[in-house]
Amino acid sequence: MTAARSAARGLLLAAVLLYALNLRAPITALAPVVDDVRADLGLSAATVGLLTGIPVLCFALATPLMAVLLGRLGTGRVVAASLVTVLAGTLLRSADGFGTALVGTVLIGVAITAGNVAVPVVIGRDFPGHVPRVTGLYTAALNGGSVLTTTLTAPLADVVGWRWALASWGLLAVVALVVWQRAYPFSRAEPVALPTSANAPNVWRRPVTWFLAVAFAGQAFGYYAVSAWLPSVLHDTLGLERAASGGAAALFQLFGMVGGIAVPVALGRRAPVAAVAAAIAVGWAVLPLGLLLAPGWWPVWCTFAGVAQGGNFAVIFTVIASSAGSQAAARRMSATVQSLGYGCAALGPSVLGAVHASSGGWTAPLLVVLGAVVTMGVSTGLGLRSMRREPEAS
Repeated sequence: MTAARSAARGLLLAAVLLYALNLRAPITALAPVVDDVRADLGLSAATVGLLTGIPVLCFALATPLMAVLLGRLGTGRVVAASLVTVLAGTLLRSADGFGTALVGTVLIGVAITAGNVAVPVVIGRDFPGHVPRVTGLYTAALNGGSVLTTTLTAPLADVVGWRWALASWGLLAVVALVVWQRAYPFSRAEPVALPTSANAPNVWRRPVTWFLAVAFAGQAFGYYAVSAWLPSVLHDTLGLERAASGGAAALFQLFGMVGGIAVPVALGRRAPVAAVAAAIAVGWAVLPLGLLLAPGWWPVWCTFAGVAQGGNFAVIFTVIASSAGSQAAARRMSATVQSLGYGCAALGPSVLGAVHASSGGWTAPLLVVLGAVVTMGVSTGLGLRSMRREPEAS
């Protein structure tokens, strides 16, 4: 590879990874200052949870629209528009009262949905032969953005207040937009051929699709619920200061980067998918169990669960890719799994907030998270078993 081609490929990769930093960070930025937001805006715990849950609901509802726009406008333009929208939503969320915050949150959710749809297309098209590695880096960058906002939002809020602290993360979108425009100029049209209902196989009749949808729902429900409330859990349970609890919760996101890279490597070396999935379920479960039984050991529980949540995405979508039978079927199965899973995940922050408010503590909410994780593990196992039985049934 010539130096010019290597530099061009490096620019493309930098653009993708900087974009990925913006695809979770605006959501997780809220958790370290959620008590300030709730008090300032006069919200209940369940209502403030909407500001974390609504973007995830957008993932479920806006995916079909984003697929259509991607096909008509191309990846370059869709991603550029989504970064502008992330910036606008981030600023609007901090501008006024709850209504304005809600509008800004919806904009953030719709913009991030565009990235969920566009980035896999970009990776498959522009990094052929390196898809597992780049996908792992992309997953790590998703968690990297969460680490930044979870760690630094509370210290920023102590200096400038929660509104400016949340708004300041719009700088990530500005930097990503500048690099993205160099790598993918706005003037370059890149229509994307996506499968239509006429040429994509019907995957809805296959049990594996529904088992994976339930598994992904458990994973995503647990992830967004924990991301929204873990700083509050650590603050209330252990008495950690707000900045310290935000930094402690960042371990959960930080080790998600490890899982996002390590699990694709393990699967690429033909580690048994069932064994990896079982280890991930156990790693996830130790977080709620550990916080209930031995909260002082929270660094250990956050580390194990962080690796698990970062790697489970790779497991589920590896199963989709290996069981779908065709690219068209894989795309439709993936869309079904994500739409249903994110629809359930949108409830996570509000459900945990409501359970906490009604119970007056964190025992019941952590048991809810444990239930979601157990559901995830059982459904993944049933999905793998269903996939193995399909050739025999045919």
